[in-house]
Amino acid sequence: MKNKLLWVCLGALWATGSTWVHAEQPALQTIASLDVPRYMGTWYEIAKYPNSFQKKCARNTRADYQAQPDGSVQVFNRCIMADGQTTEALGAARQVGPATSPKLQVRFAPAWLSFLPMVWGNYWVIDLDPHYQLVAVSEPQREYLWVLSRTPKVEPVAYQALLSRLAQQGFDLKRLESSPQE
Repeated sequence: MKNKLLWVCLGALWATGSTWVHAEQPALQTIASLDVPRYMGTWYEIAKYPNSFQKKCARNTRADYQAQPDGSVQVFNRCIMADGQTTEALGAARQVGPATSPKLQVRFAPAWLSFLPMVWGNYWVIDLDPHYQLVAVSEPQREYLWVLSRTPKVEPVAYQALLSRLAQQGFDLKRLESSPQE
């Protein structure tokens, strides 16, 4: 009985402690508004937090966004793996909130599973230059982060300024890895 009580107390303490850790981090801020039609097109991945679903990507990672008649967005991701093969993923995105909301959700699961909330991942635009050339995308817990550009190379001054803004938002820049573009 004492062991059970000890485990319950430790579990409660752990849960409370993890809440404290997350509570210290301010809420993730998005940009004020997103012009979705202007966002459409090709974006090259410049850097990202490593993640399991992109672990085979070695270079030339990019995303193509295309508006659909129903108001959704087709997402077509591709990259080249270390063996030279191309891998691709077709998904869909939907805006959450008003027509200018910078909060989207993306899914790569089959369309017939789209009714399940867990197949949708948050895609929040947290930094975007006025010319829609350089963007940072994340989600509320800051577990994922992508820096995308309209061109395969970014001006160092613009990139460093973006990194500075990301650090101010609480992102660990040591986790960020460059994505080679050829």
